[in-house]
Amino acid sequence: MNKKLLILSIAILLSGCFAKKKTTYSKKRTVTVASSDTIKSDKKKLRKKVKENPEAEKVIESAMAFNGVRYKYGGTTKKGMDCSGLIYVALQENDIVFPRVSYQMANEGKRVRVNEVQKGDLLFFKTRKNSKRINHVGLVVAIENEEIKFIHSSSSRGVIVSSLREGFWNAAFIKATRIL
Repeated sequence: MNKKLLILSIAILLSGCFAKKKTTYSKKRTVTVASSDTIKSDKKKLRKKVKENPEAEKVIESAMAFNGVRYKYGGTTKKGMDCSGLIYVALQENDIVFPRVSYQMANEGKRVRVNEVQKGDLLFFKTRKNSKRINHVGLVVAIENEEIKFIHSSSSRGVIVSSLREGFWNAAFIKATRIL
């Protein structure tokens, strides 16, 4: 009996040595879109002169007018807005007909690589762990020093501008499309 107890104790001690270490994160996480070597080599060939798109500027201006509006599921007004409602209204104000929900929006336009994204492009995300379809959308409003900034409606903070370099958004990113 003592022999079995000794073997069991040793097995428990050894299994603790091989247990997976739990990873914890600080509140401020940073994840880069690509390694610095990749960015340096791609800068020369991919970020060529981007021509101004007045139509995209108007849509961005319409979306930015909602900055700070609280989140409301299904909302499309200054009283409350969800992510696809923001994009839908910004496009509608500029006479662009587009689907209302994010997963349907994702089927429109031409897919572009993340390093070819321009102002006015749409970014699509899966924000739920086991989600089988896209459930979040944002509109690219600026590209500063290879950092893509987009406006969207966050369920926790309302309509805000975020960066694709932020850990959560970088991990949830699925694709980008050009509609303008």
